[in-house]
Amino acid sequence: MSWKSFIGFIFIIVCISSVSAQEKGTVQVTKDPQIDSLIAKRLALSKNNRSGSSIEVSGFRVQIFSGLERQQAYAEQAKFKIRFPAYNVYISYVQPNYRVRIGDFRTRLEAEKFMNEQKRVYSSMFIFSEIIILQ
Repeated sequence: MSWKSFIGFIFIIVCISSVSAQEKGTVQVTKDPQIDSLIAKRLALSKNNRSGSSIEVSGFRVQIFSGLERQQAYAEQAKFKIRFPAYNVYISYVQPNYRVRIGDFRTRLEAEKFMNEQKRVYSSMFIFSEIIILQ
């Protein structure tokens, strides 16, 4: 018997013995009960989003107007909405100014891209971190 066949024979014996040495057992999974709670919340959010409701998250908006005149704020809103109907426009009042803010941007980069596209039309724009609405 050559060394190669002897090593092959030993290899086969070791493989057979390791297969026969395996026992059937049980696996016990331990998990935090909060995982089930998080999964349930995620499913509820997903279900609500499919039914047309919205989700509020942290994001960014671009302010295109701030001034004392209410009529001017609504005029700016209408003018913008005609030019860019795809963007949401929000008016807020924080004494003494009316503010017109645009968009529901998930990242600051998206808001900056929007600002670069609009810088010829609106001379002073600012990015604000806000709670935005995802549809």
